[in-house]
Order: sequence, then structure tokens, then C-alpha cells
Amino acid sequence: MTRPLDGVRVLDLATLFAGPMAAMFLGDFGAEVVKVEHPRRPDPARGHGAAKDGIGLWWKMLGRNKQTITLNLSEPEGQDVLLRLARDADVIIENFRPGTLERWNLSYERLKEANPGLVLARVTGFGQFGPYARRPGFGTLAEAMSGFAAMTGEPDGPPTLPPFGLADGIAALATAYAVMTALRARDLTGDGQVVDLSILEPILTVLGGQPTGYDQLGLVPPRTGNRSVNNAPRNTYRCADGSWVAVSTSAQNIAERVMRLVGRPEYVDEPWFATGAGRAAHADELDGAVAAWVGERTRDQVLAEFEKAEAAVAPIYDVRDIMADPQLAALDAITTVDDPDFGPLRMQNVLFRLSATPGELRWTGRAHGADTDHVLGAAGLTADEIDALRARGVI
Repeated sequence: MTRPLDGVRVLDLATLFAGPMAAMFLGDFGAEVVKVEHPRRPDPARGHGAAKDGIGLWWKMLGRNKQTITLNLSEPEGQDVLLRLARDADVIIENFRPGTLERWNLSYERLKEANPGLVLARVTGFGQFGPYARRPGFGTLAEAMSGFAAMTGEPDGPPTLPPFGLADGIAALATAYAVMTALRARDLTGDGQVVDLSILEPILTVLGGQPTGYDQLGLVPPRTGNRSVNNAPRNTYRCADGSWVAVSTSAQNIAERVMRLVGRPEYVDEPWFATGAGRAAHADELDGAVAAWVGERTRDQVLAEFEKAEAAVAPIYDVRDIMADPQLAALDAITTVDDPDFGPLRMQNVLFRLSATPGELRWTGRAHGADTDHVLGAAGLTADEIDALRARGVI
């Protein structure tokens, strides 16, 4: 089967989440990804999250579709091996602090001498320059500094961080997009280039128009809990059986359907109901009406009545619900992959469906250094050279 990124070779030097996840996205659609880890200090992501029999389950997803090798890049011999691998690579993804590759004599200028078409994606907390460039950077800091935490949470509560790597995930998507953009530019010019991506900027962008609103009107987004300043009713509501649903009324006709459904059609005729901002100003009244109606019905009854009224609602799922949902099953959003440690293993599928050249989960995250001999042998190193590097701790 032809895959859209067949022939694209990626060296994943990054650790933890944003860079490795970007490499995962590329591997899902056919890129040949080689994960490079330190011989004695594997990617800490291998130990994050739940484990079974001492094996990290998150790694099985994050490391999927990647070959794994070990290489000590702080040693001159390891640097020489990386240059040999770079000659045949299209992309290197790294997330070391700015200046680290240069300290290892692996600057982009040297890498480009080995391969003029190489794309180097540098994923850091704050970018390659500026007063914060050398600070340690993690997704949590980006969630704090982007404005996300300040506008998330209840109005009288503290700023709230997400319980997962939100900024890292957004940055991973942005990195994969940046890499594909740079590869397209290489198709046009023949030259590679550097991608400089800070984890802070992608989440800042997806938060919407808050900088423009501040620039023009001095607006500072408040914390509104599950409500929106742009429309109402918009919230989570508890059903009679203790489960929860979410209601959205971004469109005017949906808002009208919801209020008629919950038995309060008189609100629709109010002048303020004609705009999202007007409804948001009366959120207490609208929320109260919806909450009372939902609270008298089970979740299944609420969903059925909303569907009949063609109004927008969704159940609040935990992972048990996700694994049993018929729509997600129809999309194969959670798919099954054979794993050498656990047998059939379920995880998220590729991000989207291509009709002619679909992506595929070919294998799960592999053991530390599982493919070192194979990859280095394919790069031209002899068995004796590989044994010598292993004896000296370079691999």
C-alpha cells in the first residue's frame, strides 16, 4: 500500500512529548522514523503514565511506527554517526536547549554540509532567541504564559491548568505542519531549512483573538467556568441519573430550539435573545431553565430529546464511554494494534482518513535501542564498528 510520506526519513532526537509526537504523526502516514535515545538515559516518556509489567503504556502510542536506536551525541564518535545518518535523512526533530547541538558540533551549518536538503525542526519552550530562550521549557509553562490558565476555571477560583499535555499536543501538530511546509519549500528550491517552533506560540494562536481584543478595546478575558462570553446557554448540566451532558448554542437557531425544548419559549421573543452576547448577559436565567429540565431526566432521555429537536448536546464521557461509543467505533478512532508485549492493544488511530493513501499503525512503541544494529548497519557501519561503539558506550 502506498503511504503519502513513503520515502521521507525522520530522525527523532527529541524527548517527552511535543517533538516525539510530531514525529509520531509523520510516521503514521508512512515516514521512516528513527527514534534516537541516549544509551543509558532513555526518553523519560517511557516512564510517564500507567505501566503494565514495568512497561509504559503511553510509550506504546508515542513510540509507534518508529525504529529505536541508542546514540550518545555528546561523544565525538556519536556525532559522527549522527552525521552519517543525517546524509540520508529528510528531517531531524530535536528539543534540546538552544546551543546544545552547537556545543556538540552538530550545528545546522554542519548538518547542512552533510545534507543540503535537510530540514531541522527545533522545538523548545521559548524559541531559539530572546531573553527566555535558554530557560527550561515545558507545556505547563506555555499553558500558563499563553493566557490559557488565566481564562480557565471558575470566576472565583484560581487559574486552572489542564490535566494533560495540551500545549505539547498543539505544538506537536504545529511541528508536523511546519515540517511538511518546509519539505514542500524544499521541493520548490532544493534547499532545507530550520524550523524554529516554541511550544508557547501554537497554543497562544489557538486561543483566538484575545491579543487583538486587548489591542483595540483593552479587553482581558475573564474566567467564566464552563460558560462563554459569546453565547448562552453553554454549560455542563447534571442529569437525573448523575451523569452529565454539555450543551452548546453557538448558532442562533440552535439556541432557539434548546429553549423551546426545555419549555421556555418566551425567552426566544426577548430582544436580548437575538444575539450571542445578549444571551450571555442572561446566562443565569438560561442556565437555570436548561439545568432544571436536564435534571429531571436521565442522560439517555436528554440525548434522545435533543436529537429529536435537532439541538446540540453531547454526553460528558470518561474513557470507558469513549471505548464503547458507536460513532467512534464506526470511525475506528480507537483501533487495535498487535504488540509483542501485550498482544492486541487498543489506542488512538491516525488523526484523519485519506481516501487514496491512508495512514496506518504498523507497530507499537519498541524497546529501548531495539533497532540500533539494523539502522546503523543500513547506514554503512560494519558489525565490528557497531561492536566497538557499543564497547565504548557510544551506543
